Amino acid sequence: MDQKKGYKGIGMEGKIADWYAKSTRKDIAEFRSLADRFSNEISPHSRILELAPGPGYLSTELAKRGQFEIVGLDISKSFVEIARENARKESVNVDFRHGNASTMPFADHSFDLIVCRAAFKNFSEPVAALNEMFRTLKAGGRAIGMDLRNDVSFKEVAAYVKKKDMGWFDSLLTKLIFRFLLIPRAYSKDQFSQLASQSRFGRCEIIESPLGLEVILKK
Repeated sequence: MDQKKGYKGIGMEGKIADWYAKSTRKDIAEFRSLADRFSNEISPHSRILELAPGPGYLSTELAKRGQFEIVGLDISKSFVEIARENARKESVNVDFRHGNASTMPFADHSFDLIVCRAAFKNFSEPVAALNEMFRTLKAGGRAIGMDLRNDVSFKEVAAYVKKKDMGWFDSLLTKLIFRFLLIPRAYSKDQFSQLASQSRFGRCEIIESPLGLEVILKK
């Protein structure tokens, strides 16, 4: 594996990024629910980093909910452009930047909260990314990762896709992506715990969900 490459697999650029942005826009209710949750859990004027925000839906929803300073960092130049445009359309201020999670362009102790949704499994240097989260978190800060678990069944994936408002082609493509790209890259609960133990965090708390895991790391 090329250790200089920030992600596993093909890059999410161009038409692939456009398709992903259109597809995940259907999950806006989930992004709004997460934004409600996080805005209630953190203090006003907190500084928040979303790692791999993709089209920026979560960061944009968070920006609507409080006086927070929000930054998004993504390896995809296409996603940075899409996210900036989405924030502009919603008339909110989010600082979307291009960069690598394993070598973040931020000073030590910069953020109160770091969020990474549905992307950690794609990082080519997961322990380095965790160490960067630790470095850039303020004392007492948290990093929260939400991602697919590797023992999810295809039946569970099919039920998840069925709930989405997709046409037959997008439904089929999404199922294939889960089966052949996402699930093989995903981590188990034990693997996440091992990664955390190898990082500067030393440990983590993990909560299981129907399709995935929520990993909570505290500094």
